[in-house]
Amino acid sequence: MASPLTDLGVEVPVLAAPMAGGPTTPELVITAAGAGSLGFLAGGYKTAEALGEQIARVRAAGVDFGVNVFAPRPVPVDPGAFRAFARTIAPEARAYGLDTAETRIVEDDDHWTDKIDLLLSSPVPVVSFTFGIPEPAVVAAFRAAGTLVIQTVTSPEEARTAAEAGVDVLAVQASTAGGHSGTWTPQRTPPDVRLPDLLKAVRREVSVPLVAAGGIATPDTVAEALAAGAVAVMVGTVLLRADEAGTSAPYRAALADPAHRQTVVTRAFTGRPARALRNAFTDRYSGLAPDGYPALHHLTSPMRRAAAAANDPERINLWAGTGYRHATAEPAARILHRLGSRA
Repeated sequence: MASPLTDLGVEVPVLAAPMAGGPTTPELVITAAGAGSLGFLAGGYKTAEALGEQIARVRAAGVDFGVNVFAPRPVPVDPGAFRAFARTIAPEARAYGLDTAETRIVEDDDHWTDKIDLLLSSPVPVVSFTFGIPEPAVVAAFRAAGTLVIQTVTSPEEARTAAEAGVDVLAVQASTAGGHSGTWTPQRTPPDVRLPDLLKAVRREVSVPLVAAGGIATPDTVAEALAAGAVAVMVGTVLLRADEAGTSAPYRAALADPAHRQTVVTRAFTGRPARALRNAFTDRYSGLAPDGYPALHHLTSPMRRAAAAANDPERINLWAGTGYRHATAEPAARILHRLGSRA
């Protein structure tokens, strides 16, 4: 596999995607490296201090790794729409003694500056960005520090802009991916384009190495993505039930529950398009949620935490890609090696 990843000792071209909110742990990242892969810590929803603690734990293991950061790409919520939605979902929150009707609007940048300062002051091997692209000067600063820069893109247009900004690698994410879409224009849900077709369309626009993401859950889909032009793939959903993942008990159970027969793209939990298993919350509120990230994320976050603690899968964001049925409860190294068996 001739790519910048080779210098990082990547032998198995199946990378462990960053999964914010708990599923990605330092142990998962360390295990991925030990399996000949590369794992990414999820910087989203953490303070720089908390992220620094996780980086220290992985560094202590003496392995290469990446860190993913949410680039600021806010979609300010309409205050009236926010208040209306907060009132609409109030009965769900009241089940846990919470009052969304009085929740204030929070528009933040997820500690962006602090995280960039952290990662530049003590460089890591790889940094990746999603939701948007940093300023070219930030990209240049990371490259000057010896950090490989990966940018998430969801279209040929985004790929072209990212390549012009000087990034080293593109993570090409199809709409089949679980969790948030990395689209830079979250007001529009990315079209349903097959990952191999998206890879080929991006390759026509740029010459930088491509990593494929979205719905990859079997050795065959790995081989298909590599044949379409990717130097590696990135998987997340298929690792959610891995022994080293920090996925909550109700989340794990829902992934294994045959009653969850499909995934849907919803804004109901965060105001940004994300693919999840259908549950009562997505059924009731997907059509009512306004655009507005991160405001809606902060609105529903206390309810989701309480639901997870109460083992209630109907009020939590069960992020999952279309290949979720292939998620298995076993060591992550075994999963990664199986996926790479036809590479």
